[in-house]
Amino acid sequence: MELLENIVEYYDELYPASDELKKFYEEETKEYEAPVKYLSIGCGVGTFEHYLAKGNADVTGLETVSSLLESANRKRRTQLMALRFFQMSSLEMCRFLGKNFYNIITIPNGRIIYTHDPTLMAKLFYDCKQLMAPGGKLIIHLPNFEKFKAEPIAKLPVRESIRVRLFSKIKTGADGKKTMYQELETGNGKHLVVTEDAQIMSLNKNQIEQYAREVGFTKFAFYGDLHHGEFTQKSDDLIVVLS
Repeated sequence: MELLENIVEYYDELYPASDELKKFYEEETKEYEAPVKYLSIGCGVGTFEHYLAKGNADVTGLETVSSLLESANRKRRTQLMALRFFQMSSLEMCRFLGKNFYNIITIPNGRIIYTHDPTLMAKLFYDCKQLMAPGGKLIIHLPNFEKFKAEPIAKLPVRESIRVRLFSKIKTGADGKKTMYQELETGNGKHLVVTEDAQIMSLNKNQIEQYAREVGFTKFAFYGDLHHGEFTQKSDDLIVVLS
């Protein structure tokens, strides 16, 4: 995946650490003793991770895009926080991170879909299970591809703030491969490419459950929003909690 620098300035506005997001994770982690140990795969500019660390969590953020990682590190106000960011892909994480350690592993903002190879997707689920502490959870946020079917083009809901709008569309090629195209429109009408022809996997609920079962997950919860609302085919989002 290639996220271009154009989105860095607006990332917090388009993917905010909202009150709903904070409440969702409070509910999912209330069974764990502090400090809750988090691993965030594709942490972006790290705003939510900073919030967690300020709340006495132990947080590790992984990011492959250097400009996003630089922004995450600039937010640090003190070295005493239990917070660290690494430029690292999910393919590498089992080589460098502690196994059986993390209470919560999260893959936010649809970042999982850019692991487009089925073998590598299976490895991702396996590696998450290896890194997870007993009783831990894997939480994944992604679009609901049962609603947004790219045949041949699907437009995802527009993300927007006061200053900018993010348009996302998925194309299906003649070979059946799906690619993502994203573009920003600023308040003055300027258009900036964010993601261009990035191959994706349009994961659905059944595929996720299959990948998860194969590596030993036994509990599956699927939600349509951050209020733990019921997931249906009409939901815009799919939020998955595996344990």
